[in-house]
Amino acid sequence: MLSIRNLHAGYGKVKVLHGISIDVPKASVVTLIGSNGAGKTTTMRAISGMIRPSAGEITMGIGANAKRIDALESHRIARLGLAHSPEGRRVFATMSVTDNLMLGAFPRLTSARPRGDVKADLERAIEMFPRLKERRHQLAGTLSGGEQQMLAMARAIMMNPELVLLDEPSMGLAPILVEEVFRIIGNLKSQGVTMLLVEQFAAAALNVADYGYVLENGKIAAHGPAAELRNDPSVKAAYLGASH
Repeated sequence: MLSIRNLHAGYGKVKVLHGISIDVPKASVVTLIGSNGAGKTTTMRAISGMIRPSAGEITMGIGANAKRIDALESHRIARLGLAHSPEGRRVFATMSVTDNLMLGAFPRLTSARPRGDVKADLERAIEMFPRLKERRHQLAGTLSGGEQQMLAMARAIMMNPELVLLDEPSMGLAPILVEEVFRIIGNLKSQGVTMLLVEQFAAAALNVADYGYVLENGKIAAHGPAAELRNDPSVKAAYLGASH
């Protein structure tokens, strides 16, 4: 579904990623963990076209339908079915919850993506994220941080995407809301949604993921099935803490 090969990227003269390679198979959850500044968000931005890689290839799709996206603009990548729920939520504060969700479906409404039943998917998203249901007419800017995070995730799902990028969905949330966010990610996984997850809570990420990559200083330091990484002594010491 997503294949990254020898990816180099950064910001101007500042090089952040130094030749990373990642695979995200269809209907799987893959997590990218690492310390602050390791290059996790830069990876997500390079995939979604927010920054242009300096070298390497990013391919999305399966078999003959696979397409290189590393030279495409963000809106063209979105039309191919990639939805990005960015770090920091970035909801449209002066618009209602429902209108934010409908913006997520915009490519479907303009025939850039298969339309399907947008109205039914809107109701499904509201049901999937119960905290949004009673606030569907409320302005997004008046929601709590946790509710805004759920709105950002639900907005991504409204595209009916092939692949969802989730960048730090638990950032700044109270523990009870972190549990709720990961419950929803698990629910999406059970429905076969393909996801690449960047997450500060490595233990929670590895619990929900099928496969994981450890990013250190812009390079892949380790990777493997999530269950194996959870039990890897070096990963446990660096990212999971003594309790795990």
